[in-house]
Amino acid sequence: MRLFSKIFSGVFTILFVWAALVQYNDPDAFMWYIIYGIAAVASFLFFLGKLNLLIPVVLAFAYLIGAWIFWPDHFEGVSIGGGNIDNIEHARESLGLLINALVMLFYAWRVKVVRALNI
Repeated sequence: MRLFSKIFSGVFTILFVWAALVQYNDPDAFMWYIIYGIAAVASFLFFLGKLNLLIPVVLAFAYLIGAWIFWPDHFEGVSIGGGNIDNIEHARESLGLLINALVMLFYAWRVKVVRALNI
């Protein structure tokens, strides 16, 4: 499980950096740079074995709240041309935040398991 966790966090470090970089043409790009940048740093810290349990717990909570706040009034999918562009954009943003939250919950669980088992 330790090897899987290392690979998982390495892959998500890269994915979160990439997610931040592709926000360059978004009207609120700076906010997403911060959101995905923090997730990338947390992933890298986990990869190095230096992530404190409190960090992923707080981030997971924040990302879940963000996903709830950004959730569209009417879900119309995530494909352009499938409905109102604002609803689609909000759905994409919410799902991105949900992915961030799930990854942080995984990190929190792994940090807690490692601490409990002293491995």
